[in-house]
Amino acid sequence: MKTWTITALRLKGRDKGSYWLVLPYVLFFVAFVAYPLLFSLILVFHRWNVVSPMEWVGLKNFVRLLQDPQFFRSIVNTLIFLSIHIPLQIVIALCLALLLNARIRGRGFFRAVYFLPVVVSGVAVTLLWQQLYSYDYGVLNTILRGLGLSGLPWLIDRTLAMPSIALMATWKNVGIYIVLFLAGLQNINRELYEAASIDGAGPGRQFLHITLPQLSPATLVVVVLSTIGGFSLFIEPYVLTGGGPMQSTLSGMLYIYNQAFYFNHMGYAATLGVVYALLIFGVVLLQRKVLGSEAGE
Repeated sequence: MKTWTITALRLKGRDKGSYWLVLPYVLFFVAFVAYPLLFSLILVFHRWNVVSPMEWVGLKNFVRLLQDPQFFRSIVNTLIFLSIHIPLQIVIALCLALLLNARIRGRGFFRAVYFLPVVVSGVAVTLLWQQLYSYDYGVLNTILRGLGLSGLPWLIDRTLAMPSIALMATWKNVGIYIVLFLAGLQNINRELYEAASIDGAGPGRQFLHITLPQLSPATLVVVVLSTIGGFSLFIEPYVLTGGGPMQSTLSGMLYIYNQAFYFNHMGYAATLGVVYALLIFGVVLLQRKVLGSEAGE
């Protein structure tokens, strides 16, 4: 009995020590997650410009949102970006992952090189691509003119601006999706390929009937992460175009930022943010329902 009592006291002392270990995370969560979220939910029902006191407006912010064509335009722009970015991301990441999964020299070096843009500052990458896209002296147009072609207005034409941003975002983020596909490829049982080869299946059929189905879980993760990242599109249009030309690159996040920090409509910006978060949540749930069945979830 005495032994059990001593053991219980020791465990109780350890439990007290564990509280101190989790305290930094709890403080971080309260300060940077719980409090901002609660404050945003309060702002939804108020008008506030930071300087004057908050004014209760009830549901007027939601009424304004439903009558705001610019917000819906920003949603359409974001969906256009996603329709270009996600397929491009999947195809490029999968192709490069297949190459890096093969037995080639310097695989470790190429894996590091492809992942490097992910860890580079987003602003730095955007400024680099701004120089590449420059109409007068950009590298891309210089190459085109050297081939006897005319330069393209990459960022000043409303039909080219969003695809140009999607291409840049794909280059910036493709490294992390290469890693995900590469992990999926390395987890495929090699015996499946050996059995298929014995049955006379060529590389094409092996890819369609073995590789792609086995990569379904990795593909689902890539699609979901690409979607969340695409809805978070901000730095690229903010630096490259400012939302132009003619609001063709005005993303949802950029519009929320403008309402909050350019016009000081904090209550309305909070409303936009809440609705935008619910939209992202709904899209991701839909993706998981559609693609999750194929991935075996």
